[in-house]
Amino acid sequence: MFDQVTVIGAGRAGSTIAARLRERGVAVGDAGDLRLLCVPDGAIADVARTIDEGPWLAHVSGATSLAALEPHTRRFSVHPLQTLTTARGAEQLDGAWGAITADAPDGHERARWLADTLGLRPFTLADDKRALYHAGAAVASNYLVTLYRAAAELFEQAGAPAAALVPLMERTIENGFELTGPVARGDWETVERHRAALSGSDLEALYEALLEATRP
Repeated sequence: MFDQVTVIGAGRAGSTIAARLRERGVAVGDAGDLRLLCVPDGAIADVARTIDEGPWLAHVSGATSLAALEPHTRRFSVHPLQTLTTARGAEQLDGAWGAITADAPDGHERARWLADTLGLRPFTLADDKRALYHAGAAVASNYLVTLYRAAAELFEQAGAPAAALVPLMERTIENGFELTGPVARGDWETVERHRAALSGSDLEALYEALLEATRP
């Protein structure tokens, strides 16, 4: 659909997307019929205003409305639902889903083309639901880092290797997030021992919040 794409931004998303486009035979250059903004969310509107109307314009933000692309009307968004790093290449998009948003059917068609080309599993996301969607993504990815760091701190205080937590977390995902442990079996005596051990620590409030959210 697009023979050439202009990728604007060379960070984690931009470099990964550009690599995948080249891998799939799509030229990446300065005169693309699609200008793809892979810049920080706060810069999208400013960059969009510097681009002359004519080519299609899209961004890859999960939280930013299509309104940030004004005054352009030939616009859409594709958000790769994946955590990306510059230490890896295009393969990190493999198996990921992608949220696509557009104002009109022709934009939706082009958004789906881009998602397919990137190797994403596309699903349609309403523009006015982006904040809820992105909050969910942040909980699943960003706060997973927070949980690991908290658990690692407790392991280190106990003299246990933090690396031992990784297979446990991976197996929880592989098991379809089936809840096990003291809360699942109603072992409140063990929970009280946890509370006693954490009393007065920086992680006490986090443990209590997670406990309340986990109770059946």
